[in-house]
Amino acid sequence: MKRKFWIGTVVVLIAGTFLYGCEDFLNQPPQGSLDANTLANASGVEATLIAAYRALDNPNGFSLQAGAASNWAFSSITTDDAYKGTEATDDAVGTQMEQYNWSTGGADGRFNDTWRKQFEGVNRANSAIQLLDQVLNNQPGEISDADANSIRGEALFLRAHYHFDLWQKFENIPYYTEEDDSFVKTNEGVDVVGNLVSDLEQAISLLPDSPRNGEAGRATSWSAKAYLGTVYTWNGDYAAARTVLEDVVNNGPFALEENYHHVWTGFSDLYNGPETILAYQASSNDGEPNGNNANFGERLNFPHSGSPFGCCGFHQGSQNLVNFFKVDGSGLPLAMAGGADGLTVFDATRAWNAQDEEFDGTQNTVPVDPRIDWTVGRDGVPYKDWGPHEEGWIRQPSFGGPYSPKKNVHEQASDAQSNVGWVNTQLNSVKIHILRYADVMLQLAEAYVETGSPELARPIVNEIRMRAGVAAQGPGSDRSTIAVPLDDPSITWANYQVGMYPAGSFSDVNYARAAVRAERRLELGMEGTRLFDLQRWGILEPTLNNYISVEQNRREYLTASAQVTERYYRFPIPSVQIELSQQDGASTLIQNPGW
Repeated sequence: MKRKFWIGTVVVLIAGTFLYGCEDFLNQPPQGSLDANTLANASGVEATLIAAYRALDNPNGFSLQAGAASNWAFSSITTDDAYKGTEATDDAVGTQMEQYNWSTGGADGRFNDTWRKQFEGVNRANSAIQLLDQVLNNQPGEISDADANSIRGEALFLRAHYHFDLWQKFENIPYYTEEDDSFVKTNEGVDVVGNLVSDLEQAISLLPDSPRNGEAGRATSWSAKAYLGTVYTWNGDYAAARTVLEDVVNNGPFALEENYHHVWTGFSDLYNGPETILAYQASSNDGEPNGNNANFGERLNFPHSGSPFGCCGFHQGSQNLVNFFKVDGSGLPLAMAGGADGLTVFDATRAWNAQDEEFDGTQNTVPVDPRIDWTVGRDGVPYKDWGPHEEGWIRQPSFGGPYSPKKNVHEQASDAQSNVGWVNTQLNSVKIHILRYADVMLQLAEAYVETGSPELARPIVNEIRMRAGVAAQGPGSDRSTIAVPLDDPSITWANYQVGMYPAGSFSDVNYARAAVRAERRLELGMEGTRLFDLQRWGILEPTLNNYISVEQNRREYLTASAQVTERYYRFPIPSVQIELSQQDGASTLIQNPGW
């Protein structure tokens, strides 16, 4: 059969499907009806590269949760942002993940799935480079120098992305290049960060400043720079991050979307906006008979029966997250009023988190940040243009809480919904952001704080807050009323307010640090960054243990949660991968301490 892969506006038809064995996938070429000799031409190289992009989301053969581009099952439900959702008997592994029981057999299998899926992306990127070299050597002139440079740069960029995701999750990983032809490769002595930096610096030098052939979605030198800055940020090298990210923010092509609603949308005319740096652009109604090119990895994350979507109720916002959107009389986060000690940031036992009962549209006098109703569905509040969210849309409120996910959901008027596939109503072509400009801006703000210039972070935070104040969820009677001004008289379900941090307020470095971290949560809530943020900030244990101490009184099943300790700063390496690394006398992969 033919499969159509969409990356931004790029469309390439590939004959066959890429598969691999579970034990030796890294030393196997992508399998299917075409071999390397058949692909050894310009079209074959381009098709292999697009296959590497396709692995950004869930290529067939992996669990929905493990393959999602957004990482919701690894860095969202494992934090104070979200519950697994649905009901107790559905996906016991997700519950284990949420309860921090990460050494169980079920969780081990999920970790192995994401390990395999991301290394499949590495394999595809390396295959593109190998095939490119073959064509360049055997068929001079088949591919122009400019195209060859960009193809190589795109593949290096993607290879870095897949390794970076694995490094965030497991830390002790092997790093594979196109020159590695053996599955067994010890990670002893492997400088993962150094390899990431090397790949991205090469990509920057090879890639054009704008997408090749004008095809939005392809990596550029600017997207590689933004990603390089991200690697530095996550490695705690704030001086290097500041230098790179200043260049991206001051000279790059990116900008914030006009309003927050445009960031997550099914309207195709908004797909290629200025905020996207790296995203998985799904494709619906493209001829694939099962809808698998749509948002396969997000298909569980919709309101359940009783809603227009019919399934499945996963990834529900936590009460803690919803409470965090409350603001004080000046429109600043209410959590900031309790002070910030610079370590735990916001203790979950403070007054901002006092509300245990559902916060719905009847409580419309409480001032809130408008991003609350772009992030979660609340009863009595319009759900984009699908009408008011209702109690009957929740599968089991006593287990998963009363709030639905919202960012990944398409608008009724967008025509983004798939017409085919299992529960097609939860398949769409909404772009899933992996790295967007607001994230990069907040990384630069963080770098300013951590390199002794906290006041430089304030205008960045305020710029993002100003965008948040442009529009709020409206009645959604048509496309023009999905997003309306905060003071629009049609809004009867909320009191939206967004304030700015005043001059001088960031002179206290601890306050500035807390404000930047708070803004990341408000802006990027339920986007799959939260666990990695808490880990790299070194505040995982106090934040999550405080969260559980309160949340277990709201969700009884969380009383079975493990105590979060130092070992939770990385996931345990899958047991099967450790066993495989012992083959042929190779050294064993080093497990994370405590696992």
